[in-house]
Amino acid sequence: MSGVQDVTASPGKCAIIMVLGIRDYKKAKPKLMEVCGKLDALVRSELNRFPDSATGAVVAFGAPAWKKLFKGWPVPEELAVFEPIKGEKHQAPSTPGDVFIHLRSARMDICQELSGIISQTLEGAVDSIDETHGFRNFDGRAMVGFVDGTENPTGDDTFGFATIAPDPKKTGKADFSGGSYVLIQKYLHDMKGWEGLTVEEQEKAIGRRKFNDLELSDVAKPENAHNAVTNIKGEDGEELKIVRANIPFANASKGEYGTYFLGYAGKFSTTRRMLENMFLGDPPGNTDRLLDFSTAVTGTLFFAPSPDYLARLAEEA
Repeated sequence: MSGVQDVTASPGKCAIIMVLGIRDYKKAKPKLMEVCGKLDALVRSELNRFPDSATGAVVAFGAPAWKKLFKGWPVPEELAVFEPIKGEKHQAPSTPGDVFIHLRSARMDICQELSGIISQTLEGAVDSIDETHGFRNFDGRAMVGFVDGTENPTGDDTFGFATIAPDPKKTGKADFSGGSYVLIQKYLHDMKGWEGLTVEEQEKAIGRRKFNDLELSDVAKPENAHNAVTNIKGEDGEELKIVRANIPFANASKGEYGTYFLGYAGKFSTTRRMLENMFLGDPPGNTDRLLDFSTAVTGTLFFAPSPDYLARLAEEA
């Protein structure tokens, strides 16, 4: 597998996240489809040159862009503009975005080369809404000092949680199996406030030990711990999961330290429930303790088609 649309890959040591707005749909469509058509070859080229680089790329589309770019094609069932979540204490905003591109690799120069090729191809057709460069922080820790992604599914379960399951009733253009809903949120951390807590208080906020990453016991873990409020179950009692490709970012001169949350899921309703638990609480008011030190400044939902579906979109266009 080349790494294109590999939504289950590890976050990587380096990442560039691009959120683009379409300036002119007539000009943008052929250029976007050119990117979709050659992205696999670009990634394979990097992997041939640098076999150990673990390079990968994902391209996804927001609801308004999907409807305008792919007229005559069905819209993925849960693809819509992200509805903001407004709690009494915390809010998850909704921000614009037509195209999402996620580049990851063991090397930032490779991410940079790919982003440059893509940007050159799209020149004049799109505007940059946001571009964030992320990095691996020590042994996979978020800026708040705890290992991130511990709750991700593992093994054979990963693909099942991250992508849409096959449905024999849906064929052709309506077959979105292998595709993934991508919710992105950019969080800024109040590091002074966070570092003002004791290690024990931080551990209670996260629900895990800071040094060895072990989960706190049910007795020691508060109900508003981050990993408690995001633990949700389906009607059958089985735990529901998503695949997080979170990556830290920072701009020390501006005092900005944050986490870029990227949640890949076969069912966006799962991600939505987690967010509502965090920002509203279940029961109401039992909001995520981590949000007292982390503010969401963006929020956009995209759909990443499977590699085969993406190739079909590019070919037909």
